[in-house]
Amino acid sequence: MQIAIDGPASAGKSTIAKLIAKNLKFVYCDTGAMYRTVTLLAKNNNVGYGNVSGILNLMNSHEIKFLNTENGQDVLLDGKNVSDEIRSEEITNNVSQVSAIKEVREKLVEMQRNLANDTDIVMDGRDIGTTVLPKAEVKIFLIASVKVRAERRYKENVERGIDTPLKTLEDEIAARDYKDSHREISPLRKADDAVELDSSDMSIQEVVDKVTEIVNSHK
Repeated sequence: MQIAIDGPASAGKSTIAKLIAKNLKFVYCDTGAMYRTVTLLAKNNNVGYGNVSGILNLMNSHEIKFLNTENGQDVLLDGKNVSDEIRSEEITNNVSQVSAIKEVREKLVEMQRNLANDTDIVMDGRDIGTTVLPKAEVKIFLIASVKVRAERRYKENVERGIDTPLKTLEDEIAARDYKDSHREISPLRKADDAVELDSSDMSIQEVVDKVTEIVNSHK
């Protein structure tokens, strides 16, 4: 069974997808982490975020691996766990540019589809229901207001010791929404057969319960 969870930045996709996968004992895949890892690869090697050939060369010469863990997914770059590093502010603010590169998307979409072969999977991202797994049995499009998403990001940042003003986060999230929904390749949009869930006024458990209800109706 394939479960696709799409939506804008900080809508809670990864949190919900991890919990659903854990509850159902499905494989979990955070596709955004893949694009973040490629962005980190460019940063670490001083390659511009829009340098297509430079980034593709890096992808061909470095190993990116994903390990399922009890708490979700670890990301390894050349054997090093970079799961926390890819969440830095610089990576967050530049991943949209890297993920807009057609060749990068093609390579990672192939990897994502291979992961979904012959296994029950919960995959979250921006284009899972529309591009990566268009035949997924369950498609969720998770949204929340910019204000609520900025507050969530602010709380996460404080826990990580990152001090970014709330207004700055609101502006960054709004800018990322625009980039993600206006890019030429696989823009962020709700699949025609996806169920839209607004989590602005819902607790995590309420969202999990609703998604579980939708999944159970497709079994």
